[in-house]
Amino acid sequence: MIDKKRIVQLIEEKLTDDQFIVDVEVSPANQISVQIDSENGITIDTCVAVSRQIEGNLDREVEDFELQVSSAGLGQPFKVFRQYVKNINRDVEVVLKDGKKMEGILKSADENGFEFETSQKEKIEGKKKKELVTRLHQFSFEEVKTVKNIIKF
Repeated sequence: MIDKKRIVQLIEEKLTDDQFIVDVEVSPANQISVQIDSENGITIDTCVAVSRQIEGNLDREVEDFELQVSSAGLGQPFKVFRQYVKNINRDVEVVLKDGKKMEGILKSADENGFEFETSQKEKIEGKKKKELVTRLHQFSFEEVKTVKNIIKF
């Protein structure tokens, strides 16, 4: 079986400082799946370069493999810390471990967790109309099941 650490090393040799690995999977059947991301997005050319880097350093004669290199999916849950940092001030959906869903704006992230701002209209005591109320929530990464971008058109 192909060594996952070797694949990660080959990818890191090719990526620039603003690019990062989101996920690397190597199945027992040598199906290699690589997801990469960047502060500025990933181009097809970057995926091709990473793919060629891996293929050029592995010998199919010794061990055959299947390789897929892609950018992190837009609607996919965040897997690594740098995805949180990249998406600060963007709309996200947070699903807590208890199943509760919340939508709002990712405000900040650090190694302990992230801050998330929600806004909703609520009835205020003494007022006739509902008013927009903004709340800031703090979550540790262990408290959430998934966090992903909300795609709006």
